[in-house]
Amino acid sequence: MPAALRIEVFAEDLDAFTDFYVRVLGFTLVDDRRTSEWPYAAVDRDGIRVGAVRPWTTVDRAVRGVPTGVEIVIEVDDVHAEHARVVEAGWPLADALQQRPWGLTDFRLHDPDGYFIRITGKN
Repeated sequence: MPAALRIEVFAEDLDAFTDFYVRVLGFTLVDDRRTSEWPYAAVDRDGIRVGAVRPWTTVDRAVRGVPTGVEIVIEVDDVHAEHARVVEAGWPLADALQQRPWGLTDFRLHDPDGYFIRITGKN
């Protein structure tokens, strides 16, 4: 079996997590246990799977940001279309769409819980 990457994040509000990844980023909800005893939700897009559980203690959102946190990078075929989807959804950007000196074009944003996401492409 080939390796696969799954990311698990700690989300204060699983409804906000689901809305962001489905409505704003185009993922599909594949596991919805938000009303169970152990609430959980997972989304998938093209083999990228992000799951979420509620944190069991208070989290300092500042530790999730750059440069102390992690940068979740999603590489897409059409970064301009992805940018248009996010803008149309009304989600605020952390960094505008731009060509980077290393040859990629990207834009950056934060999810509802402060995780830093970079959407990147070669176009």
